[in-house]
Amino acid sequence: MKKIALIEDDGDLFALLKYNLEKEGFQMVGSQTGKGALELFRKERPDLILLDIMLPDSDGLDICKGIRAHSELAHIPVIFLTARASETDRIVGLELGANDYIVKPFFIRELIARIKIHFRGQQSAVRALKAGGLELDRSSCRVKLHNEAVSLTATEFRLLEYLMARPGVVFSREQLLDSVWGHDRAVTDRTVDVYILRLRQKIEPDTTNPTFIRSVRGFGYSFNENLTEAEVVGAAG
Repeated sequence: MKKIALIEDDGDLFALLKYNLEKEGFQMVGSQTGKGALELFRKERPDLILLDIMLPDSDGLDICKGIRAHSELAHIPVIFLTARASETDRIVGLELGANDYIVKPFFIRELIARIKIHFRGQQSAVRALKAGGLELDRSSCRVKLHNEAVSLTATEFRLLEYLMARPGVVFSREQLLDSVWGHDRAVTDRTVDVYILRLRQKIEPDTTNPTFIRSVRGFGYSFNENLTEAEVVGAAG
């Protein structure tokens, strides 16, 4: 089931879209304000985003820019739903990274048709990451070590996924905080160290000599690129 995130301040339109899209078999999440939208997207990992531009507390254009600048969200298709109908508005919206631009009022059936077109056009996506007996399945949010299940919290999973997907890249604590915890956070650099320790206690054979997650003195952490195996690719159907 494909998940769609809807950000729309008009309560009647929000309810109408939610009803019709759920009737089509989509899973719906969303909000009637723009505040916290990026955090919502990062948490819910939608397959497509429907985004109003003129929100009471935010600018949908800025939210779209935030989506495209975020490593975990940049691949998600964005469709603008807006009353701004000029050619200039359309061009600006598309240049900022929107995949489609629908002007209000619109026909629900047309919106659904366009959504389905975007899903048909999606390429195969990496479903699982593997490295040295460690396997992370993105679709089920499960982790195994030598075929034994590893119990992780949601934050631990996101942190491990972020590092595994970028083997060999060294990230500072601040970069990990922004990417895993998000910009709207009330945590410190020390939080990263605590979570890295927790991950190591669950996946490392020897926490004093880590195999998977390496410390880079004076900077941060990196996932061991020498362990990365072939990625499992599954169709995004």
